[in-house]
Amino acid sequence: MTYNLAMRLFAIAVTLLYPALALANGRAPLTNGVHFQPGDNHSLYVATTFGLLVSHDDGCSFRWICEQNIGYGGTFDPKYRIATDGTIFATTYTGLRVSRDGGCTFTTATADQPVNTPGRIADTWIDAIDLGPTGEVWVATADGTKPNNIYRSTDGGVTFEPAGMLSQAIWWKSLAIAPSRAPRIYASGYQVAGALADGGQMPPTAHLEITDDGGAHWTESPLAGVRFGSTPLVYAAGVEPGNPDVVFMSSIGANPPSGDRLYRSADAGMTWSEVLATPQPILDVAIEQAGTVLVATLGGGSFQSSPSGTTFAPMTSPPQLACIGQRGDGALYGCGANWDPDNKAIAKSTDGTTWSKVFRFVELAGPVDCPAGTPQHDTCDSQWPAVQQQFGATGPTTCNAEPISDDTPVPPKKTGGCCDAGGASLGQLGQLGLFALVCGARTLRRRRR
Repeated sequence: MTYNLAMRLFAIAVTLLYPALALANGRAPLTNGVHFQPGDNHSLYVATTFGLLVSHDDGCSFRWICEQNIGYGGTFDPKYRIATDGTIFATTYTGLRVSRDGGCTFTTATADQPVNTPGRIADTWIDAIDLGPTGEVWVATADGTKPNNIYRSTDGGVTFEPAGMLSQAIWWKSLAIAPSRAPRIYASGYQVAGALADGGQMPPTAHLEITDDGGAHWTESPLAGVRFGSTPLVYAAGVEPGNPDVVFMSSIGANPPSGDRLYRSADAGMTWSEVLATPQPILDVAIEQAGTVLVATLGGGSFQSSPSGTTFAPMTSPPQLACIGQRGDGALYGCGANWDPDNKAIAKSTDGTTWSKVFRFVELAGPVDCPAGTPQHDTCDSQWPAVQQQFGATGPTTCNAEPISDDTPVPPKKTGGCCDAGGASLGQLGQLGLFALVCGARTLRRRRR
């Protein structure tokens, strides 16, 4: 999936126009990522601008994990992955945070190892993560204060070993593992400008590296014919589930003034064909089990490909998708606008054409329930009353979920389906918000470091 900091500007624009909605970190409440637990078709993990939301009942009730428990703050957005056993992985600027108890406690991977241990990834900016089909955990660093590398764990993220891509100049930005071939990994990097030995200046450069043996050897993609933005930056967007040689890559800012370009390779990254040029930044890319590719963009609509992923057409009346993904049972989930015009913080579809509401913020059921003494209980529970008041959260109304508390009455069932609830309308962003959203997105994304 493509990581996109343009969502931060979206939050800023909404906050400026509707300051009453801003949370403690100064950002408007938005959903910006959806993740699934392999083998569990009832669990959903939704990334937001105010923490992580977790549902274990098909999205009818969601509970909240606060930012401080996960291990970050401010305007940062972690990248999440969920393992088969329910372990939650979250990338942060101080290391990989891991929860093995459903979100009650997060620890920093390898923090107990000596500083000079080759596989120690604590106290380092982890900027990319992906999980292999046989359980391997791959991460990549993009830290401006130390050399960067790609790492692999074969014990569920307890220990890591470097994968031979140590660099003083490259920030590793994305990882994509082939679902049908665990040793096949695609990794993108951004090489910063620097001085050459002859006194010249090396320009910034985009890189895409491929390994077919689990990191023992790497081959660089020529990237011939790929167009770049003013800052050459590419992301490995995903691999076709049934074919490890078919991979998609986005080139950031390559479709001026505000759009990206999506490329497809059918020969493991050796050659590339452009398949889509978007008018706005690509927020997310999802490759369905049947090979259809779905692309969500910021303010520029969303797109759906033919089964081969070679041609694209606009989706018909989708929500304003800020994320998109397919669960193991084939259901599509996307991040919509909680207020107008979607009234769907999370939406669901079976065909990419018709979308139904799964969840809105007013339906939050409370924080994840954890024992006293855990960071979730001791830190997040005390913050919940303010979050509950801000959203007017009353919990789910018609599913087999517990109400927020014994003394909080469950409101009567409303029309519109399970857990439907009203809420204050945001209206339209307006010219000011849209102008900031479009014109400033690139600056934020490129200056994130």
